[in-house]
Amino acid sequence: MNHYKLAFIGFGNVGKALARLLLQKQDEIRSQYGITFSTTGITTGRHGSAINPDGIDLESVLDLLNADGSLQDLSKLPQIQDASNFLQHCDANVLFENTPVNYANGQPALDHLKVALELGMHAITANKGPVVHAYRQLSELAVSKDRKFLFESTVMDGAPIFSLFRTALPAARVRAFQGILNSTTNLILCRMETGESFHQAVAFAQSIGIAETDPSGDIEGWDAAIKVACLVNVLMGIPLKPDQVARQGIRQISPSDLAQAQAQGKRWKLVCSASNENGVVQAQVKPEMIGPDSPMFNIEGTTSIVQFESDVLGLLSIIESDPGPHTTAYGLLADFLNAVRP
Repeated sequence: MNHYKLAFIGFGNVGKALARLLLQKQDEIRSQYGITFSTTGITTGRHGSAINPDGIDLESVLDLLNADGSLQDLSKLPQIQDASNFLQHCDANVLFENTPVNYANGQPALDHLKVALELGMHAITANKGPVVHAYRQLSELAVSKDRKFLFESTVMDGAPIFSLFRTALPAARVRAFQGILNSTTNLILCRMETGESFHQAVAFAQSIGIAETDPSGDIEGWDAAIKVACLVNVLMGIPLKPDQVARQGIRQISPSDLAQAQAQGKRWKLVCSASNENGVVQAQVKPEMIGPDSPMFNIEGTTSIVQFESDVLGLLSIIESDPGPHTTAYGLLADFLNAVRP
């Protein structure tokens, strides 16, 4: 039986969903994989920090945070605000990094992951910023420390995209991909097709927790662009920053545009694409009219799709429906198991 000590930086909706999933799966993980775990550290921006080498009860954490309490009540050490000091004191083997994404430079998540790897932890994140700004640096650091840097949840939540090419498709070279990678904009466009205004559709997406209070990252295509950059960096092996992705959002799509597309038997979708021609990448995010001959045509609501073209297979598509914190949490759990299993 192998025991691992877990630390969390960030414990919002995804962190809570991961905690619930760990509790739900702990007996299965013990019996099937011979793995046990305890949580020795949690730090948040709003609820403080807790460090306990003997283990922090996740049920108590969830109850405390639901009551808007302070994690200090569960800590055996004085309050530590600095993330680097937190990592040095929590004595963990695995870090789950779940802070908000920084499109510009990937910080502070990038530094969190770097410190964790330098301290000998496996570094797992759902944060896209460090992947697009420091994928090669963090991967090389992980190899030098005989640890893993994994990030399945950064694109399409728990759908196995990166692990598919890392393990199930050895020596497959991705030449191109296209798809719908931002569920918020797809939901907005679908609801506008039924007669809602742009603002009504955005308000609905916000009401169900799909869109942020400030939805501009989705609407203007930044979230989609950073996901394109993630895929290019990892699957094509070519450094690409989000601002190098040609980007156009959906704000300018009008009801008349949608009606015109429907009259032609087509639909508007925010399409993400990239192609690699002899080491030169063309990448873009832009609204396109899609016909029924495309697998993107029938993608409804918050469902996402990506279709890959490689040098060894025909077109390969992955579709994910009903995304949310629970699916992101599963990607983090899968990364944990893939990191620690022999």
